[in-house]
Amino acid sequence: MNWVNTYVDDYYKWLREKTFIQQGSTTDWFLINTPFLGAFNDTIEIYARKHGDQLTLSDNGETMANLELQGLHIQGSKKRKELLDSILLSYGLNCVNNEILVETNLENFSQSKHNFLQAIIEVNDLYVLSKNNVASIFKEDVRNYLDSQNIIYTPDFISKGATGLEFNFDFQIAQKSKEIVIKSFNTVNKQNLSTFLFSWEDIKPVREKSTKKDVRAIAIINDSEKRVKSEFLDALKSKSASYILWSERDTRANKDLLVA
Repeated sequence: MNWVNTYVDDYYKWLREKTFIQQGSTTDWFLINTPFLGAFNDTIEIYARKHGDQLTLSDNGETMANLELQGLHIQGSKKRKELLDSILLSYGLNCVNNEILVETNLENFSQSKHNFLQAIIEVNDLYVLSKNNVASIFKEDVRNYLDSQNIIYTPDFISKGATGLEFNFDFQIAQKSKEIVIKSFNTVNKQNLSTFLFSWEDIKPVREKSTKKDVRAIAIINDSEKRVKSEFLDALKSKSASYILWSERDTRANKDLLVA
């Protein structure tokens, strides 16, 4: 077992140990306190309620309220509203009176909670749009770059892995004998890199068996303002996942990586 496997295993243990559950004293809602950080470096909380064989998950309106506190007013911009709706649609969620929620079958609890948490993290990242010096989020920059290279892709690609969970990748490029899944990272850290490596490792054998194609993964990382630590790049290499640093996107070698 190499060091990356050890850290991924530690990540699973950390997830379970840092997840706390509380039941309301006067309600049938349960509070799930996750270890993931929200807008103000507080932990993200998910509220869950069972009614029959149905499940409701909610953020109790906290995600949208936090964006408002940071000066990002979604309703005041058509573009911001479209970005929010796109994220929620990707994960099958709704926003009703500024409350993000989903209703589904109880048997889908694991996948639904997984999707819900991913969506909240992505919506939290919309706060960067409140800064005047930011024209677009990095994912949109990557999309524009792929368009400029005349690369045909599927955005918001979802694939099921060996664990049965579904994972969302920003883009998928497919040709006759090869397939590439792409995740864009405006910033990369141990948390989101471990999640990416796990999702890549989980879907790869399933995709290759079902499509009979060579399936590859590419992380496109924004290094415009911050140097990317070599240990993160080494971790990608160890899992046979490629990477493109944004500052080096126009090199011939990196352009060749995007040709499926």
